[in-house]
Amino acid sequence: MSTERWDAIVIGSGPGGLTAAACLGSSGKRVLVLERHDVAGGNTQVFRRHHGDDWYEFDVGVHYVGECQPGGLFTVVFAALGVGDRLRFLPLDRDGFDTLHFPDFEFRVPAGWDEYERRLVEQFPNERAGIEKCIHVLRSVATEARSFPGEPRPVSDVWARRPLSELFAESELSPQAQAVLDHWSGLYAGGPKQTVLSMHANIIGHYMNGGAFYPEGGGQMIAARLVQAVEATGGEVRTLSPVERITVRDGVACGAVLADGTEIEAPIVVSNADYRRTVEQLLGPEHLAPGTVKWAHDAVMTLGLVCVYVVVDVELTGPNTNYFIFPDYRTDELYEELDRGALPHGDVPFAYVALASRKDPGNPELCPPGHTNFQIMTLAPRGNEFWGVDTGPADGGQYRRNEDYRARKEQLTDRLIDAAERVLGPFRDHIVHVEMATTLSHERYTHSTGGTSYGFLHSPEQTGDHRPQYRTEIPGLWVVGANTVSGHGIAGAVSGGVFCASDILERPLIVDMYMGTQLIDPASIPADGDDFDPLEYCRGERLRAKRAERAASLRERRAQSAEDSPEN
Repeated sequence: MSTERWDAIVIGSGPGGLTAAACLGSSGKRVLVLERHDVAGGNTQVFRRHHGDDWYEFDVGVHYVGECQPGGLFTVVFAALGVGDRLRFLPLDRDGFDTLHFPDFEFRVPAGWDEYERRLVEQFPNERAGIEKCIHVLRSVATEARSFPGEPRPVSDVWARRPLSELFAESELSPQAQAVLDHWSGLYAGGPKQTVLSMHANIIGHYMNGGAFYPEGGGQMIAARLVQAVEATGGEVRTLSPVERITVRDGVACGAVLADGTEIEAPIVVSNADYRRTVEQLLGPEHLAPGTVKWAHDAVMTLGLVCVYVVVDVELTGPNTNYFIFPDYRTDELYEELDRGALPHGDVPFAYVALASRKDPGNPELCPPGHTNFQIMTLAPRGNEFWGVDTGPADGGQYRRNEDYRARKEQLTDRLIDAAERVLGPFRDHIVHVEMATTLSHERYTHSTGGTSYGFLHSPEQTGDHRPQYRTEIPGLWVVGANTVSGHGIAGAVSGGVFCASDILERPLIVDMYMGTQLIDPASIPADGDDFDPLEYCRGERLRAKRAERAASLRERRAQSAEDSPEN
């Protein structure tokens, strides 16, 4: 059993953990990021499938992001970390980056609050007063969230912590208007009665301020650039390194022990792992106050997602937009049925279609020319019972050969394809690849409780001061990621990584970043080689070297075999 010493360790390599590691590294600390999977990136990962000479690449969690315009969150943060010029974000259609397909009409969601409100009024002319009230409150809360501490926030003081359903009720909106305004709930998986208004407002504001974007080269590019930043500061991202427990001595966190017995000492420990698993498994209840343990155990997770990955051998043309297909105008009722563990009326609650090869047409990894690569997603009913499974894979459960599980996947895949054909036209006969990832798939790779991408439900009882803060009650231990106060999504995770590092360093890093401070010199990051592959880069330096050595050995054996051939 060996012991290593670092200035800080980060457990988990999601975008929050990688951002925190890069920020800490920029201050001169040697940071080790530990990842149980063989690829870093969390929900920014991609995966590939081979079919003969062709291969297809699919994003796990990055479908579109906001705040990529000049002065936007991602532009500012990545520039400060020295990788801003290595990330390019491609805009979706500003006139309609989301297209909502309802039984009786279609609605295109534009960038810009004014145009968004104008279209809502145009669609529902008899509800002008209610729509104007609703947009005024949502826009004000989103704007006030960006104000400096101490500045007045009059609308937020009244509305920010209230359920979204109360604004819909006071605005006296029809079910149709509520359904259009609530389409954003698919991005955080909660109904209007369950969701604090500030979450809904901030999600809209995230896209209204500059539009929607997609990272050129796929989501893995975000993780690869952050890995480069960590390595440039003397840190390391180490994959295939599951953490068995966080070391606590005399009430202070001081390192971690890996599953292979390796002991790592560090005065700073940041857990980017699932919060409940951090509390109950990596730490153990004996190190925490009973109230902390109870909250972590009882807190409600958001619903998980299912995703069908599809490639067809035809080019599906159309606008650069995401499609939301809704079977009706229900909102809270859909979530209530899903929370009970059932699909609404035996159908899908909605379908979300994201066309990767439309958003990133120059990416040769996605699919061969003349093909289309896209994903169809929806929310999954709560619990493992829906899938015919008692125990999730993170706790040792087996599921992939379960007949009930396979039947559910087949049934749901068929229904999601039906939904997607409503907006894309018939494509079944052209499918060359199709597979589904479920909540159990997600739990298997990320160990997220309930297999959710979105962390804890954004209810009034689980928001703001009622949500885990970055600093824990154990000195030396910090937490970051979707379950913390910054919230979920790539924006929530990246900003949370900055804020967590700020708390550790006692330095307002986000202010420095917006002031143009260069935390990491871009020249310190080696240039990409001609064969740069973000997926391969995110395996970390050690695994990259091992794989390169194996590949070189294989090439040598093949060359030797060719020389020894009788034909030569």
